[in-house]
Amino acid sequence: MEELTQTEQLNLQTVKEYMDIAYSFQKCKGKESVIHLVASQNKFIAPTTFPTVSTVEGYAEEHINVMKCLPDLHIVSYDFECVKGNKVALRYSAEGTFTGEPYKNKIKPSGVHACWTASALFELDDNGKIKLFIKDWDKLSMWNQLGWPIDDCIVNKKAQ
Repeated sequence: MEELTQTEQLNLQTVKEYMDIAYSFQKCKGKESVIHLVASQNKFIAPTTFPTVSTVEGYAEEHINVMKCLPDLHIVSYDFECVKGNKVALRYSAEGTFTGEPYKNKIKPSGVHACWTASALFELDDNGKIKLFIKDWDKLSMWNQLGWPIDDCIVNKKAQ
């Protein structure tokens, strides 16, 4: 396995710092918590999980809503990491317990614990700031484990 260049090490460090903040109910207070890590012109793509979010800092802001229901949500492990130049790919496992706010103000916390996986692809600019984040998340598995309505998990119901 090749050693990472200094730039690649810094890019991986930046991405993991972003993920650490975005997945921490204590650290993430919205976009201001991650703004120092993102390029001014950036893009977030996750059409099946966060279709209305278009920026990297916007994802951190929106992810707070999930963490309000699962306040102990966190990344358990990075199962796969690949860094090449200004691109970083991660596959990770996460978990959380439904002990926070009611889901959509309808379903009361059940204390159910869920585990899931997701992938994140990042591209950083020449200044080491995140300019692109593409997320793929096994949302259906999480919803099913928590007993949340599966229909809420499906973004494009007409495509079925």
